[in-house]
Amino acid sequence: MSLLPYSLARPFLFAMDAETAHEHTLAMLARTQNTPLAWAYCQERVQDPVQLAGLNFPNRVGLAAGLDKNAHCIDGLAAMGFGFVEVGTVTPKGQPGNPKPRMFRLPEANALINRLGFNNEGLDAFLANVKLAKFRSESGKKSAGMPMLLGLNIGKNAVTPIENAADDYLICLDGVYPHADYVTVNISSPNTKNLRELQSDEALDALIGTLAKRRSELAQQHNKQVPVFIKIAPDLDSDQIAVIAATLKRHCVHEGTPSWGVIATNTTIARDAVQGMAHADETGGLSGAPVFEKSNEVIRQLRAAMGPNFPIIGVGGILSGDDAVAKIKAGADVVQIYTGLIYKGPALVKEAALAIRDLA
Repeated sequence: MSLLPYSLARPFLFAMDAETAHEHTLAMLARTQNTPLAWAYCQERVQDPVQLAGLNFPNRVGLAAGLDKNAHCIDGLAAMGFGFVEVGTVTPKGQPGNPKPRMFRLPEANALINRLGFNNEGLDAFLANVKLAKFRSESGKKSAGMPMLLGLNIGKNAVTPIENAADDYLICLDGVYPHADYVTVNISSPNTKNLRELQSDEALDALIGTLAKRRSELAQQHNKQVPVFIKIAPDLDSDQIAVIAATLKRHCVHEGTPSWGVIATNTTIARDAVQGMAHADETGGLSGAPVFEKSNEVIRQLRAAMGPNFPIIGVGGILSGDDAVAKIKAGADVVQIYTGLIYKGPALVKEAALAIRDLA
């Protein structure tokens, strides 16, 4: 049970600029994880197991990538009761990302805009941090039931030409494969130039084909099949979603348990829901409440196109238990939160997990 209500910490964090608060929070988690001080934010994990993509999720609420890009805080995040945590996006080489300021709160809309640009320490440092995490061995002591799952999110370096993007994804896939419960391929961030071009028909077909071939080799090498999820944007029309679904069907749907899936969705570049608000015109991806319905619509269309058994992780604008339930009703199997955690704190994890469990 958490000893420190988030309502006490939030005013201090929101008095800082968004990225400074982000950095302070991660530093605190890194220092206190696996110590008695973790009781300031830890809570019992809700048990609501579900099988998806060949994995056993202890509950259906996860953390989306982007919060812990360098995998420094896996154990601290695990203590918040998530069923799964996704860290990254990691790129082969470390990079600083875009110039600051590059993260902005829109409190009126329960939203954020970021243009971080895959700032991270690089694959080697990322993997070193992943290997230090104790959540699998410690899970039985701190939370009954099965251990939390870990997703590792991969991307391309900004300096890598888009025509060579597959090379970066392969480097990262090789590195993270032995350590991941699942791997996410991020082709939908709006903050890396031309990245979203990889969602087009020919580019996506080529990328998934390349990744599928390498994953088959890695599965034999490591004697395990690691599911791969493709993370897509909310700014897609019906025709584009249909093309993505058709491409996924060609490569990813086989008899038995699907070992591919989709994360829907990333942040949006649309601003219609926040017009007139401070920072609304900042370049970058908008997350939080304004993306809720956009992501739900993508999920609905994907579910209709892919059928009942294709794994879909729903993310975008979850700020309550009811929001989490709506995402499941739209067609998601499990959900992720990020901006909601910033606005509502760790209590949202338990609220969302209980709401989904009660839905069943």
